[in-house]
Amino acid sequence: MKLFHQLLVAPAALGLLAPVAANATELNINGVSDYAATGEQVTSITQFSDVYPTDWAYQALSNLIERYGCVAGYPNGTYRGNRAMTRFEAAALLNACLDRVTEVTDELKRLMKEFEKELAILKGRVDGLEARVGELEATQFSTTTKLKGQATFVLGANSFSGNAEQGAQDLAVATFTGTDLGSTVDEGEGFRNGVNGTKRARAAAATSGATSFNYDLRLFLDTSFTGKDLLRTMLRAGNFGDSAFSGGGYVGLDAMETAFEEGSGINSVGVNRLWYQFPIGDSFTATVGGLVRQDDMLAVWPSAYPADTVLDFFTYAGAPATYNLGLGQGAGISWESDDFSISANYLSTNGFLSDPNAGGFATDAAGSNGTVQIAYAPENWGLAAAYNYTSQNAGTLYAGNGTPLAVSATGDGNNSSFGLSAWWSPEEAGWIPSVSAGYGFNSITNDDSNLYRSVDTQSWYVGLQWADAFMKGNTLGMAVGQPTFVTSVDYRNDFNNNSDFVADGNYAWEWWYQFQVTDNISVTPAIYYLSRPYGDLTDGRGTVVGGDRNDSTFSNFGGLVKTTFKF
Repeated sequence: MKLFHQLLVAPAALGLLAPVAANATELNINGVSDYAATGEQVTSITQFSDVYPTDWAYQALSNLIERYGCVAGYPNGTYRGNRAMTRFEAAALLNACLDRVTEVTDELKRLMKEFEKELAILKGRVDGLEARVGELEATQFSTTTKLKGQATFVLGANSFSGNAEQGAQDLAVATFTGTDLGSTVDEGEGFRNGVNGTKRARAAAATSGATSFNYDLRLFLDTSFTGKDLLRTMLRAGNFGDSAFSGGGYVGLDAMETAFEEGSGINSVGVNRLWYQFPIGDSFTATVGGLVRQDDMLAVWPSAYPADTVLDFFTYAGAPATYNLGLGQGAGISWESDDFSISANYLSTNGFLSDPNAGGFATDAAGSNGTVQIAYAPENWGLAAAYNYTSQNAGTLYAGNGTPLAVSATGDGNNSSFGLSAWWSPEEAGWIPSVSAGYGFNSITNDDSNLYRSVDTQSWYVGLQWADAFMKGNTLGMAVGQPTFVTSVDYRNDFNNNSDFVADGNYAWEWWYQFQVTDNISVTPAIYYLSRPYGDLTDGRGTVVGGDRNDSTFSNFGGLVKTTFKF
């Protein structure tokens, strides 16, 4: 028995050997010892006829008998535990138990001495095993690759209305290449291939009015080498290229986030993303990729509104030029501490080319896209501010997130963009929705003396989402905003009658309800409405200022059902 067991019982022994009315010299130690011999020693508690398992001291007596064999009873097989015990009797019992503890300790010491060599060998083996276990724990993660996927079906159609007409001015104004408003354009290149004088609603229905059934497939191969890093390879295929929902239809703003088709053609599978992310210390994360997107390198996405709903415009946090989701070759780093984060990244849309006149990394023709974001994001709300710079050939905007005038202006110059975002989510699902809002301001400059000097554009949105709406697991959502539109133009020539006024404003709405059929399948019916999706070019006949051009109407109403499978 270990030494500390003796120490535990020593205070009790001292207390029993110090009676109040007598001192140590008055004790008859022999008499105490003789007491222990008067009882009958037992080897099992069951030998006592008057001790039952329900007695409060049953377990204590059992341990003393079975472990130390130092408890004695009366000749008639009773223990008589309800009788009072004198201090001398207690001392006799304690003395007998201490003797047994000493005997056990001596036996252990003898055995340890006898098997000293064997114990030394075992100790060495245990130390070796502990070292190997420690090494395994430190390197227990093996390289693994996980496959995840998402398949989306979209069945939908569009309808168009309004009195606006097409005109020869469309292409000239949209590309800022005319020398005056009297410039003519080959009718074979009429805007959106329409015929001059044709009602826009009629032309739109003729080119984008049919019901279509499209799909998008995404496969994610996530590989980790240490358990803390991530190598992501994303494969994607789709058939949205000629669909109205691709951004390439008559109205670009009805583009969906899920719309995709590989450049090599319909149903082709291609690498859509390839990047590697790893931690640096406790606070920094680095990302580098041969095909990486801007948001892959941000510490925080500044919105609680879903990124995969209906219209693509509502997936850019209200600032499509700032959070442009540029794709190319690049790298980024982010720092996080508690709820604060700072992210900085750069990518080149033409970084895979070796010709410095056509592309390269960080060249004049690189298609540079640089972003800095500062965010504060506690558990259920957040604020973020971001700045983005894109060079002239970076393609910041496309038809799905801006008016034709804004998209054309952005593509012709260097763009400095600012985005502000805020979001909040309730702690519990109910009738109060999550709220997301964002605003973007963009300034485009051009060094070509034949074009405009500068153009300013803006955008904003507000998105609401109700979790567990009407039924647990289902979600209701809506969003409203203005896709990127031109607010002012500074021309270098007589273009626009020496005026910088434009009426490029427009509005977009979407409503949707997601049925969560199973954990992996959801069905989302949705409707949306676009007011003046052509902005200042709604009617191609009149002048930018004056006339009846700004009184013309053209709108787009659409409906669809989206089914998503996740695996």
